[in-house]
Amino acid sequence: MKIRTIIATSGAALAISMAGPIYAHDSEGQTVTKNFEEAIPNIPGKSLIAVEVDYASDAASASHTHAKSAFIYDHVISGAIESKMNDGETRIYRAGDSWSEPPGATHSISRNASKSEPAKLLAVFVLDTNDKVLTTPVK
Repeated sequence: MKIRTIIATSGAALAISMAGPIYAHDSEGQTVTKNFEEAIPNIPGKSLIAVEVDYASDAASASHTHAKSAFIYDHVISGAIESKMNDGETRIYRAGDSWSEPPGATHSISRNASKSEPAKLLAVFVLDTNDKVLTTPVK
């Protein structure tokens, strides 16, 4: 547990310190911006990728999965995010809250919990370097 926290915290700090987005994608009131991507030098075959997800008020992501190798640390930067993974409970995370997503999880709910205020989420992925597709919609 401690090593996971250290990796996630280090990734978040690096992502926040990077200037300018590398990648942006807009979809249904949501913008995803890649902030950081780097191979982890002491873990061959693994990389760390950090993205910011900006949700407009009342915006949502479609149900999705992430790269099968991805362990993900999520941290709410501002606003509130409603989230549900696999058969777990639906929860609302507020600014300062964080959680993790295990490899292979289905993220059935991911949306801004507010109908009037924007929200921002930082997602830090630790995954196989050859996994290039971070998110796949669930049909």
